[in-house]
Amino acid sequence: MTSTPDGEKGNHGAPPDKLRVCLLSYRSNPHCGGQGVYVKNLSRALADLGHKVDVLSGPPYPELDPGAELVRLQSLDLYNAQNPFRMPTFMELSNPVNLLEWLSVSSMGFPEPLTFGIRACLHLRRRLASYDVLHDNQSLSYGVWWLADRMPSVATIHHPITVDRDVAMASVRSPAKKLKILRWYSFIGMQLRASRHLHRIITVSECSKRDIAQAFPVRPARVRVVPNGINTELFRPLYGIPRNPGEVLVTNSADTPLKGLYHLLKAMAGARKRRQARLVVIGTPKKDGGVVKLIRELGLGDAVRFTGRVGDEELVRHYAKAAMAVVPSVYEGFGLPAGEAMACGVPVISTTGGALPEVVGGAGVLVPPADPAALEEAIVDLLDHPDKAAALGQAGYERVHRLFTWKRAAELTADVYREAIRAYR
Repeated sequence: MTSTPDGEKGNHGAPPDKLRVCLLSYRSNPHCGGQGVYVKNLSRALADLGHKVDVLSGPPYPELDPGAELVRLQSLDLYNAQNPFRMPTFMELSNPVNLLEWLSVSSMGFPEPLTFGIRACLHLRRRLASYDVLHDNQSLSYGVWWLADRMPSVATIHHPITVDRDVAMASVRSPAKKLKILRWYSFIGMQLRASRHLHRIITVSECSKRDIAQAFPVRPARVRVVPNGINTELFRPLYGIPRNPGEVLVTNSADTPLKGLYHLLKAMAGARKRRQARLVVIGTPKKDGGVVKLIRELGLGDAVRFTGRVGDEELVRHYAKAAMAVVPSVYEGFGLPAGEAMACGVPVISTTGGALPEVVGGAGVLVPPADPAALEEAIVDLLDHPDKAAALGQAGYERVHRLFTWKRAAELTADVYREAIRAYR
C-alpha cells in the first residue's frame, strides 16, 4: 500500500489512460438551468478525448452529442412542466421508490436527489465493473455514498445548495413560508453526510470552493477547481445582424430570489425614465408570480418582453441583437449566462455575486448584488457610450476563448478522475 498526498491509502498501479466514466445527473434539463448544459458539454468533451462516457439521468433528460451514451432512469417526474404534480397510478405507487417520491412531494419536499440515487444504485449494483470511475453531478445522495464505498467516485458541487436555502429564507418573513422552505431543502442534510465519502470533489470556481469549505464537512485537500467551459461553437458572434439600441437581454425568467430578476426590473424602471430602454427576458414567467406582479406594479408592461422557450440558435440570435446582456444574480457558483454572452461578443453587466467576477474579470461591468440603483447606472452608462460597450464585447469574447473551453475542462476533470482512482486503491 502507498499513501496519497492527503493521507489516503492506495495500491500501486496507474489508472488507465482512457477511462470508462459513469456520469450521474438526477435532472438534466437541456433548455434551462446549468445541469443539462454541464452534462451535455462535459460528456462530449470527455468523449472527444477518447474516454467512454455513459450518462445516467432522470427526467428531464439531456440532449447528448454523439460519443456519449444516455441511460434514462425513470421516475414519476412530478415536476414536469407539462403535467406538474400529477396523481400517479396505483401500479406506479406499488413501486416503493415511486411511493417514497410521491409521499415526499405531497409533503412539500424535494425528493429527486434521494430517489434518483436509489434508482442509480439499483441500476449499477451489478454493473460496477463496467466503469473506472463514477461522477455524480450534485445529487450527493445516499445512493452515491453506497456506490462510493465500492468504486472510485467524484462529485461536482456547482455551488452549495445551502446558499439557495439561505437566500430564500432571507426573502420571506412568514414563519409558515420559512418552514415550507426548510422542508423543501431538507435533502441538504443527506448531501452533507454523503459528501464526506467521495474520493474527490470538483467545483467550478474558487468562490464555490471557499463556500463548500464552510458548508460541507469535506477536507479542502479533496476539492479541485475545474472551471466550466463555454460551447464556443454554438455561442459566437453573428456578424451582419444589427444590434437593437436600448435592448437589454437577460436569460433568466425565474422567480427565485437568488437569480436577481426583481432587482433588474427595478433598475429598468429607473433607466426607462432616463433613456429609451427595454428588456427582453429569455423564458416564461410564472403565471401571476412575483415577477409578473412586479412588472405590473412598476408600470413596465410595454417595456418587458418574454420570449418563451427558445432553441440554442434562436438564443444566439437574441444575443446578436441585444445592446447588452445583464446577469443580475445575487449569487452564482460559476455563471454560464455571463460566459455565453461574452462568447457572443455582447457587452456584459454582472453583479459581483459569488463567482461572477472570476468569469467576467475586467471584460465587463461589475456592480454589487441586490443593488438596483447600481444596475440602473451601469445600463445607462453603456447606452450612452456605445464605443465602450463594443470594447467590452470584444474583451469578453477574447477572455472566454482564452480561459473557458470545454476541452480544457474535460482534461482537468480527467485528471481528477485519476486522482480519485488512486485514492480509492
